[in-house]
Amino acid sequence: MNTQDTNAGPGKGPQPETPKRGFPVLVLLPLVVFAALASLFLFQLTLGGDPQKIPSALINKPAPDFTLDAVPGIFRDDVPVPGFSRDDLLGKVSVVNIFASWCVPCRQEHPLLEELATVEGIQLLGINYKDKPENARRFLGSLGNPYTRIGADDAGRTAIEWGVYGVPETFIVDAAGMIRYKFIGPLSPQTYRDVFLPELRKIREGG
Repeated sequence: MNTQDTNAGPGKGPQPETPKRGFPVLVLLPLVVFAALASLFLFQLTLGGDPQKIPSALINKPAPDFTLDAVPGIFRDDVPVPGFSRDDLLGKVSVVNIFASWCVPCRQEHPLLEELATVEGIQLLGINYKDKPENARRFLGSLGNPYTRIGADDAGRTAIEWGVYGVPETFIVDAAGMIRYKFIGPLSPQTYRDVFLPELRKIREGG
C-alpha cells in the first residue's frame, strides 16, 4: 500500500521555514537618545547646578586683545564715558562686568556693582553686550553708572573671546592683565560678600 499522504498535492510538500527578522535597530534609537540626555542631566546634578563650577579656559591667562568703542551718550560726572581696550587693564586690578539693558539679572545685581565701584584700588569696567545705545543709556540713566569705562560689544564678538556663556558675567583681572577669576551669573548679596570680595581681596594682595 502506498503510504504517501493522499492529501499532498502539487505545492503542498514540506515548506521552507520563514527566516526570523532581526531586531530593528531603529527601535533602540530613542532609548539611546534618552540615555544620553539622562547622563547629561545626571552630570549637571553632580555639579550641583552651580554655574561657578563650569571651567574657564582663560583663568590665569592674559585677557584677550580687544578694542571697544564707547557707548555714545553715556556720561559719568558730566564727562563722556570712554570705551577701552586690553591696554586699559594694565597697571591696576580691574573688574570687568558683562551687562545688557535687556538682561533682567543685570538689573538685580546692579546695586552691588555700585557698591563695588567704591572699593579702593580697583577699576570697574563694563562691556555692553549686544545692546542698543539708547537702551543702554536708559538702563544706566535710571539705575546709575558705576563704570569708569564702557565698551560697546554690538556683535558680541569680544564677549566670545572672553569665553562668556551669557550675561551677566564678571571677571577679575590683575594689574598685569591676567584673568584671575570669573563669576558666572548675577552677583547676590551673599555671593558678593562671601565669594566675590574675598577673591578680589586676594588678587589685590597678590595672592
